[in-house]
Amino acid sequence: MFAFMLWASAMEMRRYLMRFVQHVATLKNLSSLRFTKYNQYEDLIMPLISYLKKHDVKFHYDTIVDNIIVNRIEDEKVATEIKMTEKGEQKVIKLTPNDLVFVTNGSITESTTYGDNTHPAEQKHELGPSWQLWKNLAAQDEDFGHPEKFCENIPAANWVISATVTFTNDDIVPYIEKVNKKDPHSGSIVTSGPTTIKDSNWLLGYSISRQPQFHKQKPNELIVWLYGLYSNTKGNYVKKTMPECDGIELCEEWLYHMGVPESEIKKMAIDATTIPNHMPYITSYFMPRALGDRPKVVPKNSKNLAFIGNFAETERNTVFTTEYSGRTAMEAVYTLLNVDRGVPEVFASAFDVRMLMNAMYYLNDRKKLTELNLPLPEKLMVKEGLKKVKGTYVEELLKKYKLI
Repeated sequence: MFAFMLWASAMEMRRYLMRFVQHVATLKNLSSLRFTKYNQYEDLIMPLISYLKKHDVKFHYDTIVDNIIVNRIEDEKVATEIKMTEKGEQKVIKLTPNDLVFVTNGSITESTTYGDNTHPAEQKHELGPSWQLWKNLAAQDEDFGHPEKFCENIPAANWVISATVTFTNDDIVPYIEKVNKKDPHSGSIVTSGPTTIKDSNWLLGYSISRQPQFHKQKPNELIVWLYGLYSNTKGNYVKKTMPECDGIELCEEWLYHMGVPESEIKKMAIDATTIPNHMPYITSYFMPRALGDRPKVVPKNSKNLAFIGNFAETERNTVFTTEYSGRTAMEAVYTLLNVDRGVPEVFASAFDVRMLMNAMYYLNDRKKLTELNLPLPEKLMVKEGLKKVKGTYVEELLKKYKLI
């Protein structure tokens, strides 16, 4: 629920529990999630690019940053050069202490490959420039983290395959409505986050966002996103592992679990367009880690270099969120520019007695304190405690959150 895989970071799971105590009541339906109307690229990235270009920000495409040279000047760490390859040509940008460098280190979508209806996504990958840049930086200073913890030795039983399925007719709609109790063409969120097929050998999940999900999506098109958490097991219907499957086979496996009769599965899968993609680092945020494996947003004594994004370390917040990226960027800018403004604090829900009471109610299947199946000594303690708080504000809160 919190970190995809059983082997994932206990540290990150703890952060999730502490960060989202206030949303325990919505775990059953994920109704606390918020979505953009269309896909995030069109609704977030494109407007941001447009805004930045209007403010004279220059974008360099077909460009790889190979390394950033960081020197020690007295007690300070100062980035002095950016080594890069632009359109195949090697270049160097000289920096002064007044030039600020913000590095997005690592990437969960790095080295993604794509297949199609009749071809699986390629499984062989280069490390990728975002990881190599971080490695080159880390080789210069211990304070720049340990990228190998996140991009090497990733377990085989892991989510690496996702797929986008586009249907051009409504043959699948009755099966979706039967499971999710919603019309996918209603214009509202259909699955409120992923729906997990617990009986799937792949632990297959799917998500259907508000349709249309793309501005150019046609009225007759329905788009479904698939993923599976176990990439090294064979499917229930298609006797292959996910990475071995082409688009049609991935679609067939999902249709089988959705209850489509086997006599109709092949035709429906062929009529759809399914694009598999292989993402070797998609769960890297959740690799087991220790303090120091991610660099601080502004490393100790850094004069003009900061790290931003989900592989930078900031207090109490959780990865795999847009908020984390925004928060690290604010922290980086405010620190390097000495802006006298605090980054908005992460809501400390785990220290709010109201949120804890609410979570207690839902984690105990919506039972009152006196209805809990407790050993006799603890029952007596609850009974005595309720006497002590009678007529107080604590009793009011217990009533408000349905614990008495």
